[in-house]
Amino acid sequence: MSRTSNRNDLSARLRSRMETDRRQIEEVTANELKQLGESLRAAANAALRSIEADMGVTAARTRAMLLNAWLRPLVVGLVIFLGISGGSWALTHWLAARIQSRIETLAALDIQIEEARETLAEMEDTTWGVNLLEVGGERFVVLPAGAPDQPPWNVDGRPAFKLSSE
Repeated sequence: MSRTSNRNDLSARLRSRMETDRRQIEEVTANELKQLGESLRAAANAALRSIEADMGVTAARTRAMLLNAWLRPLVVGLVIFLGISGGSWALTHWLAARIQSRIETLAALDIQIEEARETLAEMEDTTWGVNLLEVGGERFVVLPAGAPDQPPWNVDGRPAFKLSSE
């Protein structure tokens, strides 16, 4: 059987064939795009996991580096600073207390000296210049200058009375 084709038939077959080829190309392209997308997604996920793992390692290394390079020296420096500051504070307060104690002692001694001077001046006023002396194991009452020359003894050029050693 011979078939004769006419132009319309040929055109319809060609269109049908083109439509079929186009659908196949679209299906193959869609399938390839889907596989490519899955492949890219898997590669991106793998890269992301790798980056996250590297970031975890890097973060741990960074923490360790900060701990070794910054935190420990900072803590050691802070402890040394606090030790020096505390020691200086304690030494300053101890010295201040010692100085204050010596100032108070000096003031008390000044008062005692002044009281002793007042007592000596009072004694000199009440004894009229009479002194008691011991010279060479012998005791004397030394009269003030201008006293009569009747006593038989002289001490430092002044008349005196000799007391018994008993």
